[in-house]
Amino acid sequence: MRETVNLTGMVIKSTSSGEADRRLVILTRERGKITAFARGAKRPGSALMAASRTFAFGTFRLFEGRDAYNMQGAEIINYFEEIASDMEAACYGSYFLEMADYYSRENLEGTELLKLVYQSLRALLKPAIPNPLVRRIFELKAMVIGGEYTEHPGRPVSDSANYAWEYVVFSPVESLYRFTLTDEVFRQFSRCVEEQVQRCIDKRFHSLDVLEMLSGR
Repeated sequence: MRETVNLTGMVIKSTSSGEADRRLVILTRERGKITAFARGAKRPGSALMAASRTFAFGTFRLFEGRDAYNMQGAEIINYFEEIASDMEAACYGSYFLEMADYYSRENLEGTELLKLVYQSLRALLKPAIPNPLVRRIFELKAMVIGGEYTEHPGRPVSDSANYAWEYVVFSPVESLYRFTLTDEVFRQFSRCVEEQVQRCIDKRFHSLDVLEMLSGR
């Protein structure tokens, strides 16, 4: 007999399902990417409404069905409401969620990727770290976690840019967002990460298109 399970994770996708329900994709620490339905979550006053938003992070109480889970309840630790209310930050954050969806797999524990998404969203709220740098750090580390990276940049760069690359590749997720770069070093670092993304990722992300439109690219 299947029982209710408690899984720690973040809602990385939330879509309507019928008149009152929401279909969720949750990146969990214990079971990787899962699909769950929040029955009645769209109804006013539903206890599941807030927990069904993207970016919601916490512990989800779920009943395991044959093909998907059904959410029974949740204890949300962080909704990242500041990100949702900032257009640029929301685009960066949505991009991180889309890439997490791309790299995560069902029934494979997702601890490192979940930590990366969580720490990267927190970094978007730190004025001292420019959002474009947060993006490049996230991309490189996501590729590392996904097994797609090179130990060194693919082109000659300054010692500072090379050090930044190696720092991101080898540092634990919790220590990633502790540095900034000069404009020239960031330009070199960013170009190398972009080239790696082009080589390794065969998908275009909608949120990235919106972000580049906002930035005038």
